[in-house]
Amino acid sequence: MNNAEHLSRRQLLAAAGFIGLATLTSCGSGDDGGDSKDLSKKQNGAMKEYRAGQQFKAAKPLSFSMLHNNNPVYPTKGDWLFWKEVTERTGITLEPVDVPLADYEKKRSVLIGAGDAPFLIPKTYHPSEVAFVSSGAILPVSDYVHLMPNYRDKVKRWRLEPELDSVRQSDGKYYLLPGLHEKVKSGYSLALRTDVLEKHGLALPITWDEVYDVLTALKGEYPDKYPWTDRWSTNTPFPCGALFSYLGQAHGVKAGWSYDNISFDTGARKFVFTGALDGYRRMIEYLGKLVAEKLLDPESFTQQDEQAVQKLLAEKSYVISANPQELVQNYRYNLHKQVKGAEIEMVPVPLGPAGPVVLGGLRLENGMMISSKALKSDTFVAMMQFVDWLWYSDEGQRLCKWGVPGVTYTESGDTYELKPGISLMGSDPDAPKDLQKDYGFFNGVFTYGGSWPLVSSSFSPDEKKFQDAMSQREQLPVDPAHPLRSVEQEQATLWDTPLKDHTIQNTLKFVLGKRPMSEWDAYVAELKAKNMDRLVDLHNKAYERFEQENG
Repeated sequence: MNNAEHLSRRQLLAAAGFIGLATLTSCGSGDDGGDSKDLSKKQNGAMKEYRAGQQFKAAKPLSFSMLHNNNPVYPTKGDWLFWKEVTERTGITLEPVDVPLADYEKKRSVLIGAGDAPFLIPKTYHPSEVAFVSSGAILPVSDYVHLMPNYRDKVKRWRLEPELDSVRQSDGKYYLLPGLHEKVKSGYSLALRTDVLEKHGLALPITWDEVYDVLTALKGEYPDKYPWTDRWSTNTPFPCGALFSYLGQAHGVKAGWSYDNISFDTGARKFVFTGALDGYRRMIEYLGKLVAEKLLDPESFTQQDEQAVQKLLAEKSYVISANPQELVQNYRYNLHKQVKGAEIEMVPVPLGPAGPVVLGGLRLENGMMISSKALKSDTFVAMMQFVDWLWYSDEGQRLCKWGVPGVTYTESGDTYELKPGISLMGSDPDAPKDLQKDYGFFNGVFTYGGSWPLVSSSFSPDEKKFQDAMSQREQLPVDPAHPLRSVEQEQATLWDTPLKDHTIQNTLKFVLGKRPMSEWDAYVAELKAKNMDRLVDLHNKAYERFEQENG
């Protein structure tokens, strides 16, 4: 899933999730489950001694139900080697409840609300778990991570506690087991036609000032063209969501797909409104200058992705936002077919006023909710050990990603190679078999996060170069926990959306020159009239309360 889909869905959930709170049926873990903390009667099938790095094998064959996001790119098959291998190694049979990708969020809510959810509910993006907390339908999983040695080992070694604090609720607990990354994995940056730059004696830019210089030079050579046209503007609340995300990062602010109304000011130790920050204003001024000087195509903010790519392929532009997959499989592949001698490269995100940084809080992925019904089962401990092994152990993650050594891949050090005749995401278009479609490995329900060697093992040479450069950068501090109570959350939701809409609309007006920057103070006054200060106060009160109650 790309970030645009992810964010637009998150915003819908934030708005819709709390309306659904009242309708969810209560299925807490008190009634017939005994004391929820006493696990002595829930050890059926569990390993007596289970440690990090050890193969989990249930003491007896067990099966667990799991919601399964059925991806149309690799539709579920019952005979996947994945299912068979998991059972052989662990003694656990997974019983997938298949839900089409397009209906996943909706169907998940219906199943949880009706008390019919499977035990395991993966592929859940924070904060969509919040809607199910007050009903008691899902477990406060943080109470049970002592059963998960691989998970705890990675949290400790990779110092992920601040990230986990950011997903805690007002009771100090978290209800989602997130995917864990050792390092931040960056997604997007600028791609430039290197053959055109070389022709005119221009170097790849390292800073945003150099980006401006390169664009100005290209405009001088091709006065009738916009040197840069951009994309990722449709089906997303924030047009040019990728560009704003990585340009915002260079200014130390959350923008584009990363935008959030609320940001933490580490100097002042308090939350502030993102869209009114000086760094946010400077980002807007920079882009406004590019548009005013005709260096950036104003159609970037409205056009379909295909139009942007066509302009690049037709040599109407030479610069575009990219991610490593698009760079290789779309831009470079098609340029090589259409333009003799064309070369294109993606640069590490250019440096801005914030220096060599990446946004904090990006080392958590979508993750797993666990139905409260699971706690009533006498096999609960075995289930938690299994989840820990499959999703969080090095061995389980390797299995989910690459499959079976000698059957689907060979390994030498940190280098993995698919066996001949097996393709992954088009790596060998002529191969008779596909790792995802035919074997069930590299499935987004199971494959995410992990150590940097494992995560980077599937990178193309371009992506490896890009990610290695980005992984050296300093991660900005993660916003501290400031969970709202349900009444506060309902109030915040009413203020959040109009403020976000106003910020986005005016960001674009300023950038496109439809509103002069001299009206910045007036814009901030409009935000205040839409309850900006009250929203910020609400979050600061929640932050202070959480600090007092949880130290």
